[in-house]
Amino acid sequence: MGLRHFLTDAWSWLNYKPAMASTLDGRPHRALAPEVQASWLPDDAIRRLAAYKLLAAYDSNQAGELAALTGNEAAAERREFGDPAMLVDTALAHLLGKTQQITVPGAEHAGNENASPVARAAAQAQERLRDWAQAELLPLRMQAAERKAVLLGDAVYLLAWDPSKGRVRLRTYDPGFYFPVLDDDADPGDFPTRVHLAWEIPEDSRRGIKARVRRITFELGPIQEGPDHPAAMRRYPWAPEQPSAVTCYLSDAEWSLDDLRHGQTLDELPSDKATFRTRADGQALNRLDLAIDFIPVVHVSNTVADGEHFGQSFLAKVMQALDELAETDTDSARASATAGAPIIALAGARAEVDRATGRPKPLAVQPGTLFQLADGGRMDVLDTSGQLAELRARVEEIRERAAVNARLPAVSLGTVDPSDVPSGYAFQISLGPLDSLVDSMRLARAHKYVLLLKMVQRLHQAGRAPNWPVGPTLAAQLVFGPHMPTDRQAILDEVVKGVGAGVFSLETGIRMLQDAGYPIEDARQEAARIADRQSAPVSEHQVTSSVSAPRTADRLADAGGPPRP
Repeated sequence: MGLRHFLTDAWSWLNYKPAMASTLDGRPHRALAPEVQASWLPDDAIRRLAAYKLLAAYDSNQAGELAALTGNEAAAERREFGDPAMLVDTALAHLLGKTQQITVPGAEHAGNENASPVARAAAQAQERLRDWAQAELLPLRMQAAERKAVLLGDAVYLLAWDPSKGRVRLRTYDPGFYFPVLDDDADPGDFPTRVHLAWEIPEDSRRGIKARVRRITFELGPIQEGPDHPAAMRRYPWAPEQPSAVTCYLSDAEWSLDDLRHGQTLDELPSDKATFRTRADGQALNRLDLAIDFIPVVHVSNTVADGEHFGQSFLAKVMQALDELAETDTDSARASATAGAPIIALAGARAEVDRATGRPKPLAVQPGTLFQLADGGRMDVLDTSGQLAELRARVEEIRERAAVNARLPAVSLGTVDPSDVPSGYAFQISLGPLDSLVDSMRLARAHKYVLLLKMVQRLHQAGRAPNWPVGPTLAAQLVFGPHMPTDRQAILDEVVKGVGAGVFSLETGIRMLQDAGYPIEDARQEAARIADRQSAPVSEHQVTSSVSAPRTADRLADAGGPPRP
């Protein structure tokens, strides 16, 4: 009977878009993303790629243009003023905080006189990771990857050892290039054993190059050392006491689209038609043994996995509100045009006649225009200012509704006058939705960055980088800074009282000051400097200053200043 299917999946929140389910089987419209009709794409990736394309259009103010391509001609006049991008950038800023710091638990105790070897090893690993992050521009790459995660729902990091630079290189990939091979009964939190990074290279008629597909594959499998020893064991630097029979194989090849038959998906491309790429030393990248027992690809999802491997966009819950906001902005723009250049009706006016055609010339209204009206003539002006005011109020209402549903209170968007906040307690209460949003987004990423830093350490060990010793991998964490301004003076008073009373250690207090935004680069070094100053002999200047301090207080009190202590 031609009935459409009712689809419920990770991207069903876009089903109201005609372009997302334009066919009976739920496949997207060809105008949405023509490449999703390629035969090599897995069927379960088509809707995901179409959703990425649609979200990217909203981010770049092209949603109206995209809707016009799918048959909605009126959408070409749609007004888009960057509200989706503003929401994404605001959420990204709160997610990352002002700073991102790599910490290794136990490193803060390395400065003690009786520090354990574990604490000293943690401090050394922390210093090595921070040096690597600075050389590899980790904060800059995180900005690029995390914006994709917030906007599209997913981000992808790729790690690789670079012998020429002597360090691990970090690259970010568009999630549209990421195709994991997932088992039907696999847990969404499990890491796949086979991952493809693939994209289509367009035809270049000037150079005579046909359209082709490039696929980079990482796959875990048994170690192969030759026909006489089909399976072998290997001791990796991070687990020298535990032999392993697993390694990671890398393949990098291209296929011409003319060589692919219909129905051959990405995981089934024929090896006899492949053109494998080669390294600088001439080694073909055909199941190259990387001598590691993990896949150096880290997939970051924007939301906590709940039966789905892929995450959900930050804009998912407010997409229809953004459409309504754009339509209201469009109506407001039309109403402002009639308010600025009103429609005028004249009765009894004498219009000038065109001598060539004999017809009256159209009347133009401009400053200084004078109309001659006959007896009983009149001029009526259509006033649309009232509708314009209503539309503007409607815009603010929808914008506020979208911010509430996105859990971005007005104070986080900078649209609240500080004088309108009755108290600091009310201010903290208003930030409750934002706190829960940031906590959930950071929770979804916490173990992924622990995994990334673990891979960084192991790839340095596998590449035999200097100063990266053999041994177990230490658990490093990426700590995000505060997402809202903090009361630094209150935290300082709390640290002074807590350390002075012996409630917590000096190292813990310094880490609290770091989280509050104080310019302390290394907690261990700061603790050592404080200890040195406390043990240093008191100078004559310090004695003189301490003696003169009460006199200064007395003079201030006598002059009407603060009371004497």
